[in-house]
Order: sequence, then structure tokens, then C-alpha cells
Amino acid sequence: MFQDTKIPELIDPQAMYTTNGQEAWRVLGIMAEFAGATERLRGIRPAVSMFGSARIKPDNPYYQKAETIARLLSDAGFGVISGGGPGLMEAANRGAFAGKSPAVGLNILLPHEQGGNAFQDVSFDFRYFFARKMMFVRFASAYVVMPGGFGTLDELSECLTLVQTGKSRRIPIILVGGRFWKGLLDWLRNTVVGEGMVGEEDMGLMQVIEEPEAIVEAIFSFYENRGFEPSRADREKMLNL
Repeated sequence: MFQDTKIPELIDPQAMYTTNGQEAWRVLGIMAEFAGATERLRGIRPAVSMFGSARIKPDNPYYQKAETIARLLSDAGFGVISGGGPGLMEAANRGAFAGKSPAVGLNILLPHEQGGNAFQDVSFDFRYFFARKMMFVRFASAYVVMPGGFGTLDELSECLTLVQTGKSRRIPIILVGGRFWKGLLDWLRNTVVGEGMVGEEDMGLMQVIEEPEAIVEAIFSFYENRGFEPSRADREKMLNL
């Protein structure tokens, strides 16, 4: 009978066991974060997820606008969910914290950022980006996207992709800071749409709104004839993300 004598030299059974064990614990850790965060956020509806740079200081006009938007959303009955960190995440939590509805921080430890901000009625600490990102989508009735870096662009792109592909329900995706977003939007229209990478109608998935009051009004207008509670079909979509 043929025997491959090279196998013992290439594979260390103990190393395989250790790696598999680590991966198994990692999967269990992700599952635990899903379960814990879902339970923690269960009653917070409707809610708006807000994103923006962690590097913005309180004297920046973007910080002040984010705080104002969050305060108006909170007083209008929306929980406000942010990444829980400094900068515009802090501004969002700070505005909501001063309002009538919960300020929610989904915190994660990153090398270049401080810990969670102090303006959180409800908080949850994540180790895994994957679980944290899903919670931003799962509980959001709208996205408000302030100027930001790679993390902000990642969240914006993910939400657009989920809605475009029908894996998530349609929600308002609002960009704040037209001058900041102009270059990206021009590139999307002229190059990405122009070369057929996405459809022209996909640009309608997001809109630029500057005034805080108009942002709140746009969200209410979107849900005027459909209600904030996800339908059975919407809930099925979220289960299959």
C-alpha cells in the first residue's frame, strides 16, 4: 500500500491542534459578543448610527455640528449609536447624552485611540470588529456620516453595499459636510458610475444634507408611510447578513 512518508515532516499534529483550538475559541468569542450586544441593545429602537473621525477636536466645527445633530435626534426620540471613542464619536454621544434618548457607545480598543468617551448611557465593549460592525447596521434606522478617515469610509461603503445588494433594508444614508465629500462623490459619478461599476441609480442611496434640523426631517419623511419597526422580510435579511 502507498504511504506518503513526507506527511509527518510537513505537519506537526500538536501545532494543528493548538491553531484549531485558538480558532474555536475565537469563534466562540465572536458568538458571545453577538449575543451580549444584541441583548444589550434590544430595546433601543428607533436608533441612528453616526460615524466620523476620531481625530477631530471639540473646537472643530464638525464636532459642534455632530453634537447638535445628535442632540436633535435624541430629543426627537432616536437613540444615537456611535463607535464610543473620541472625536466625532464623542460629539455624537455627547449630544445624545444631553437629550431625551439613549447615547450608545460600541467601544473597541484601537492602538491610536483613547478609551471610550464619558457620554454613554449604554455601552458595550467589543474585541472583534466583525461583531461590532454588524450591530451598527442591525439596530440603525438611518446612517449619519460625518467627515472621517478609513473607518468612516469603511462603514459608509459597507452600508451602501448591503442596501445595494438587498442584504439589508433600505435606510436613509446621510452625508454631512458637502465640501468634504465632494471629491469622493464626483469620483463615484464620473469614474465608478461612468465606467459601469455601479448603476447611476445607486448614487441615490445616499444624500448630502447640511442643516441638523433638515437631517431629522429627512429621516422622519423617509419613514412617514412605512414605520420604524422592521418588517418580517427586513428581519429575515438581517439574520442572513
